[in-house]
Amino acid sequence: MYTNCHSYYSLRYGTFSEVELLKLAKENGVTTLALTDINNTSACLNFVRQSQAFNIKPVIGIDFRNGAKQLYVGLAGTNLGFQELNSFLSGYEHSKMELPELAPVLKDTYFIYPLERVMQLEKEEFQDNEFIGVSVAELKKLPFSNYKSYTNKLVIQQQVTIRNKRDFNAHRLLRAIDNNTLLSKLQKTEECGEHDVMLSENDLRNLYTEYPHIISNTEKLLDSCHINFAFGKDRVSQNQSIYLNSKEEDYQFLVKLCNDNLHKRYSKPDAKVKTRLETELKTIRQMDFVSYFLINYDIVSYSKSKGYVHVGRGSGANSIVAYIIGITDVDPIELDLYFERFINPFRASPPDFDIDFSWKEREDVTNYIFKRFKNVSLLATYNTFKYRAVVRELGKVFGLPKEEIDKLSADKHGQNKLDDISQLVLKYGDLIKGFPNHLSVHSCGVLILDKPIHYYSATNLPPKGFPTVQFDMIIAEDVGVFKFDILGQRGLAKIKDTIDIVKYNRPELPSIDITQVEKFKNDPNINALLKQGKAIGAYYVESPAMRGLMQKLQTQDYIGLVAASSIIRPGVSGSGMKKEFIIRQRYPEKRKEANPILLEIMPETYGIMVYQEDVLKVANKFAGLDLGEADVLRRGMSGKFRSRAEFTAVEEKFINNCKARGYPDALTFEVWNQIKSFAGYAFAKGHSASYAVESYQSLYLKCYFPLEFMVAVLNNGGGFYSPEHYIHEARMCGGIIEAPCINKSEHANTISGKTIYLGFGYLKSLEMLTIKRLLTERQFNGRFKSLDDFIDRVPISIEQLTILIRIDAFRFTKQPKTELLWQAIFKLNAHKAKTTQSKLFKPKHKQFNLPSLKTTWVEDAYDQMELLGFPLCNYFDLVSDTFYNHIKAKTMNLYVNKIVLLYGVLVNTRFHKGSNGKRMRFCTFVDQEGNYFDTVHFYNVVEKYPINGLGVYACCGKISEEFGFCSVDIQWTKKLSLLPDPRAET
Repeated sequence: MYTNCHSYYSLRYGTFSEVELLKLAKENGVTTLALTDINNTSACLNFVRQSQAFNIKPVIGIDFRNGAKQLYVGLAGTNLGFQELNSFLSGYEHSKMELPELAPVLKDTYFIYPLERVMQLEKEEFQDNEFIGVSVAELKKLPFSNYKSYTNKLVIQQQVTIRNKRDFNAHRLLRAIDNNTLLSKLQKTEECGEHDVMLSENDLRNLYTEYPHIISNTEKLLDSCHINFAFGKDRVSQNQSIYLNSKEEDYQFLVKLCNDNLHKRYSKPDAKVKTRLETELKTIRQMDFVSYFLINYDIVSYSKSKGYVHVGRGSGANSIVAYIIGITDVDPIELDLYFERFINPFRASPPDFDIDFSWKEREDVTNYIFKRFKNVSLLATYNTFKYRAVVRELGKVFGLPKEEIDKLSADKHGQNKLDDISQLVLKYGDLIKGFPNHLSVHSCGVLILDKPIHYYSATNLPPKGFPTVQFDMIIAEDVGVFKFDILGQRGLAKIKDTIDIVKYNRPELPSIDITQVEKFKNDPNINALLKQGKAIGAYYVESPAMRGLMQKLQTQDYIGLVAASSIIRPGVSGSGMKKEFIIRQRYPEKRKEANPILLEIMPETYGIMVYQEDVLKVANKFAGLDLGEADVLRRGMSGKFRSRAEFTAVEEKFINNCKARGYPDALTFEVWNQIKSFAGYAFAKGHSASYAVESYQSLYLKCYFPLEFMVAVLNNGGGFYSPEHYIHEARMCGGIIEAPCINKSEHANTISGKTIYLGFGYLKSLEMLTIKRLLTERQFNGRFKSLDDFIDRVPISIEQLTILIRIDAFRFTKQPKTELLWQAIFKLNAHKAKTTQSKLFKPKHKQFNLPSLKTTWVEDAYDQMELLGFPLCNYFDLVSDTFYNHIKAKTMNLYVNKIVLLYGVLVNTRFHKGSNGKRMRFCTFVDQEGNYFDTVHFYNVVEKYPINGLGVYACCGKISEEFGFCSVDIQWTKKLSLLPDPRAET
């Protein structure tokens, strides 16, 4: 009997979830219920799915409003009616126009105008599908209204937005946040009514007993609405099912692609390869995933036609078909990849293909997908209210001063000292946290469907300009909508840019073939970089944690890197199995200590679960679950379905099966806890292998073209470390680093021989317009000959010119910076007037006789720190403190368990919360020789000796060693003083 109900997807209006709405309906004896969120359909699919569990008939629609002003409620009579409502709303969402005052003429839909609204419109004629909604509050007005005679058009429209007084208070706070106003100034027209609550079915009927026709009209209306979506086991794929003209034609095309490309991957394919290929093709056909493979192939083919570099990863990287037709570059035969992780007869969803492109090229690939295929959309995600953020918003709404808001949001307050308002802020902050705040775009999900996108959802049009549905990936998969993952990353851009830079800087060299991964894997020089932890700049292997792990594992081959890529993940590490893996890797005799059953299941990883496939293997072979049940475990532990009953049932079966097989409880729960601790974080083996392939491509370039590679790294935003550290690494590779120069620098960094010129983009205060003018003038009319020549040719203000002079961009003139600054002031005027265009006739410049003005290297360093953010000299040269007797990083292994002193420049620092809830700190430094050392700051010293920004630190502590990797357990640190800024002394 309820035709107008809101969930909290009526953003910053509703106060509870769609599931809580169903619970409320169940408690009140309601058997048919309409969800009609305001200009939003995010919750509709899940509402339909969840309604089955409550034995409630779902009706879905949209509450169409301009702001808070309700126009009409649209109800979907059928799935096609839902599509029509979505299309109508989307048109206005995309154009950012207000909705029309009158409902459109649509088939398979019903529209309900509130009584108050039709009275304002003085609407007299109604279509067959149009009704007048009368709320409980409006019953008093009905006898005095002309519309009481419209007996066949009147229906119940009791809005449901809140449940109680607390919800109403939260609703008003959300409305104040939405309107960016104080609660005391919130207009009544922006709020729902205090009585917009759900009554029991009987109570609602009793209120309308004088108008039995209203009750019967409402029942008839709701009875005529029928929505059908299949979920879970009953779902069927909604993705585009045919790539060419028929399924048979698709399959024959896929077979042809495999036959045509087989010998490119396997020069002499043996029986194992042929059998695997035949099995996969048969399974792909049976599972109806042929078009899914062909669409991914199409996307990758477009990328290759444009000269783009891509990486195919995810569980799909376990597929030999994907490898042969070029979606991935991971050989599943070489790595013995578990086929059932990729696809099995129990798995209804297609395999995951995460396809990475350069961050510069991803948008073009996405644009191609939207043009190439018919029913395409991006997937949504929900940005929710975070506790601290909502406390700040509520503080503003209540009019609290900024200082008080800061204390509340930082949780720096005494609960007993809070006044009533502050307590309300915290109380409602706790209630509202987790509510959806606004819709956003999923990081990589693209939908390509058989039916129109609006069959499932309305769409928004975010700034990127691609239509985006209003639901997320969890409900998408539930209803059979499976995303294509199109990602952008900087690692691939670094590879492509390095190749281009090498062509420019070393044209005499032959072209680089970056696809020769097999050659790279067997190159001892490349593998030495891994083993020694010298992979700075290389994708996925440069972080301090990965650098240390590879040194502990002594990683020196592709297989080892594949394993390292997965055991570095939180799950494996957190379960304690990372350390155990290192032990069994380094000391083969320890492998005998593994449980023999697990060792037989996972011989390659010494009986330790390292990959997602291992969950399937162990659940299937150790606990006797079928592959479908095993896959439920894997998905459930990813966090998507953790609360589902199906997951709980499989968990129980796992434990019961182990008991039936006679395993001791200790072993059963040890294995179960391993699965539980890491399954949601571990990679599929093919996923790790794909990362490793890209890592080897980066390492090849780092090994043989280190300077060009470091320039590409810097030009693509760096990576794990700061730009300053990559500049240090370039210097360690033999590079000569030059500050920006007006005649040789570009916006990005450039290289000439071994000299790297930093780009103008590093000068934070230099305006983009100034850079464009400078580069354009130089490109068309040649290099600048002097300061006077520059001033004549480039319109520039004295402030902008000062930046260029201070960074020594005019050093080719051989004149001191101080002298150039005075000359600039005299010639450009000191009244800060900006010249907007170059001079038609060059003026004759006066030459001023200035006293000898010298600049010291220390002053240059401080100018660089101010303008670039870092000095170009060595930090150690700037230290004014005395250096005491100390050791160097390369000799740490000689001082294990001894207390030593090291000096280092801070490279990276990060916190970690231990099992006791206290914070630890991990730092990475480089010493005077440029070598790394890592420090651990335990709970007792982390606050006492803080690390405050970049600089040189004295680090005193005990050297600890684990598997040949040394670090310093800090006892105390001190940041050393630098030479004073000479400019501050004058």
